[in-house]
Amino acid sequence: MSIPRRALLAIAAAAWLHAAGPAVAQPDYPSRVVTLVVPYAAGGPTDAMARLLAANIKPALGQTMIVENKAGAGANIGAEFVARAAPDGYTLLFGTSAPLGINLYLYPKIGYDPFKSFAPVIQIGYLPNVLVVHPSVPAKNVQELVAYAKAHKGTLSFASSGNGASSHLAGEMFNLQAGTDIVHVPYKGTGPALNDLVGGQVSMSFTDVLTALPFIQSGKLRVLGVTTLKRSRALPDVPTLAEQGLKDFDASVYFGIVAPAGTPQPVVDKLNAAFAKVLDDPGVKERLEKQGLEPPRDHTPAALAAYMKSEAEKWRQVIKVSGARAD
Repeated sequence: MSIPRRALLAIAAAAWLHAAGPAVAQPDYPSRVVTLVVPYAAGGPTDAMARLLAANIKPALGQTMIVENKAGAGANIGAEFVARAAPDGYTLLFGTSAPLGINLYLYPKIGYDPFKSFAPVIQIGYLPNVLVVHPSVPAKNVQELVAYAKAHKGTLSFASSGNGASSHLAGEMFNLQAGTDIVHVPYKGTGPALNDLVGGQVSMSFTDVLTALPFIQSGKLRVLGVTTLKRSRALPDVPTLAEQGLKDFDASVYFGIVAPAGTPQPVVDKLNAAFAKVLDDPGVKERLEKQGLEPPRDHTPAALAAYMKSEAEKWRQVIKVSGARAD
């Protein structure tokens, strides 16, 4: 006896749902260890934040999360590794401004696209930079620094942790907005850059607030302003550059977690909820605040996606006009 066509279609549909269902719904996710890839070397601030979150997420996620460092090529190696991983929620990227947007315009070619290769999960926060100068620079605020730079063209220099780093791009943005020509001096890392700044070999730098704080407190460096639109909780009495005349000046490093593109939405939602719960933990919040991290306005995946695009476009313009390139 032949089976009616309608019955055959029903059987086929049921078989398809049985096969596709787990990949879409992932009801048992996560059933094994989740890996959080940090595209930088162990021991830095990005690594410390990732390990703090991973160590505290098991109660919310129901599984252990481990951190794996895959450093190199300005974070491109780790980002490409995650972009090529299976979209099942078991391999995530703890990204920063660089792999999540800036590198697309700094490098002639990268093996991933931050907007096509990833599914945004959650924004962790952002780390403000501060403008610090050597005490020999005769400026107590941004207006005085701009006036001095214009009156003494070519005599001031700013140190960065390397070509294409946030400290470099912040300096380029400063030159563009202030109309100055302060000379860029790239170093291989923040440590060497600040050592020469403290020693007076360079005039100033745009570095993260956490690294700069001890030098500011000891008087070895003078802080002139915070580079974000909102003042830093670590330096509440220091005005922003925007408050001092550089309208809408906003330069920071942000941190976000993404999964490979194609990761099922229920998995993304579960990860988002778990990370949000960890970020709401009083102990975790306190430790992140001590690291200088500022919280985002919104923890939704859509908010991270929008922020990634707006930040990338902003830095694309700076890179285009300044001609900045990565090492």
